[in-house]
Amino acid sequence: MVNPPTESIIDTVSTGRDDVDPPVRQPSRSVDKPSLMVLSSLFPSQCRPSAGLFIQERMFRVATELPLFVVSPVPWFPLQSAIQYFVPHYRIGPAAYEVQTAPDGALIDVYYPRFIALPGVGRCFDGLMMALAVYRFCRRRPELQFDIIDSHFSYPEGVAAGVLSRILHKPNTITMRGTEVPHSRGFFTSRWMRWAWQQAEQIFAVSDSLKQIARQQGIPEGKITVVGNGVDSQTFFPINKSQARAALGLKSSDKVLITVAGLVPRKGFHQVIKALPLLPDDVKYLIVGGASAEGDYQGQLEQLVRDLELSERVLFLGAKPKAELHKILSAADVFVLASANEGWANVILEAMACRLPVVASDVGGNSEVIANQQLGLIYTYGDANALLHSIEQALSDQWDHDGIQTYAQQNSWDLRVEQLLHHFMALDRERLASLRSSREVS
Repeated sequence: MVNPPTESIIDTVSTGRDDVDPPVRQPSRSVDKPSLMVLSSLFPSQCRPSAGLFIQERMFRVATELPLFVVSPVPWFPLQSAIQYFVPHYRIGPAAYEVQTAPDGALIDVYYPRFIALPGVGRCFDGLMMALAVYRFCRRRPELQFDIIDSHFSYPEGVAAGVLSRILHKPNTITMRGTEVPHSRGFFTSRWMRWAWQQAEQIFAVSDSLKQIARQQGIPEGKITVVGNGVDSQTFFPINKSQARAALGLKSSDKVLITVAGLVPRKGFHQVIKALPLLPDDVKYLIVGGASAEGDYQGQLEQLVRDLELSERVLFLGAKPKAELHKILSAADVFVLASANEGWANVILEAMACRLPVVASDVGGNSEVIANQQLGLIYTYGDANALLHSIEQALSDQWDHDGIQTYAQQNSWDLRVEQLLHHFMALDRERLASLRSSREVS
C-alpha cells in the first residue's frame, strides 16, 4: 500500500539528529502486560509517509492492548551528503522524533536514531551497526522501559534484535515480511538471517511460504507462527461504481484494471502495460502509487506507455491517502498484482474488500491470500501469455462480488492482533518465570 498516512501523523518534534536527544514520553505500563520496543527501519515518517505502512497498521492496533514505542533506525554514513548533491532524494532522513496516533487515538512515540550503513558490501554489517546504534539510544534514554524487542524483517532488524537481546537480556521476536526471499540468496545475509532466527524466541511469518524458508534452514516449526496481515473494512469498502468512474473520467462501458503499489520494477506495472495492446481498446489501466523506499520507476513507466501509444488507456493517479483508495478501487473491475516478490500483499485484501477479483503472480503469499478461484486467479510469474490470459478470463468471468467482499472482511485485523497478543503474553510469562528462577538460585 503506497498511500501516505498523513492523517495518522499528528505531530512532529524536530530535535536535530543524534547529537540532541529527543524528548521521552514513557508509554503507560501495566503490571500484567508486557511493553514492546518495535524495531523496524521501515516505518512512516513525515519525509517518507508511505514507508512501512503495513507495520504501522499492525503495531498501532497492538498498541490498543499493549504499551509500546517504535525505534526506526535510519541508515547514514559520513560522505552521504556528497551523494545527495548528485542524488537529492538519496536517504532523506526524518526528524529524530515524531508523535503518531493509533486508531484508538493513543499517542505513539516514534524515534529515528541514525546507524552507520556503508554502501555496497559494507551493508553486510548493517545488523551489527543497527544494534550498536539502538544500544546507544537505549543507554541514553533509560526512562524508556520495555520487556520485549519486536523486530520486523529478518535482516538487518532481526540480527540487531538478536544482538540486543543478548546484551539487554530481553526476549525478542522477528516478523518475516518478504525481504527474506532475496536475502536468502545472499552469501552474508543468508547466514546472518539464520543466526537471527536461532536467537529469536518467537518468529512470525506473514505467509506460510516465508515460514518454509526458515524451516529449510533448520528452524523448529514450533518456533514459527504464520500471522498474515489484515484488512480494515471500515476504510476499505465499495462505493457506487458509476460515481467512482465519473470522478476519474472513465466510461461505464470501460473494462478497468488497477494496481496499487510503490512504483518500483518488482511490482510488475510494466508487465501489465505490455499486455494492454493485446487487449481490447476499452480496457483501461489505473496505476495508483508513487516513489517508495525502493525507488521511483514512474519515468520509465511513462516512457513505456508513450512507446506503446497507450496514453489514452493508462492513467497515472499518483500516491493517494488511505481514506481515498476505496473510491478509486471501486471504479475498477479487476485488481492486478504482477509482482516479482511479496510476503503477504495486504493490498490484495483491500481490493477484495472493495469487491474486486484479483489476478496475481504465484510469488510469496499471494496464493495464500487468493485461497481459491472464487476470489481470483494465480498465474506463473514472468509468463506474459499466462498474465494476458488471466486478465482476459478475469474480465469475462462472472464473479461473486459479495462473496469476495465477505472473504476479505473475515480476514480482519482483530483476528491477527488476537494471535499476536497471545504470543506476546506467553513470551512475557516465560520471561517472568525465568527472572523468578534466577532470583531463587541467587
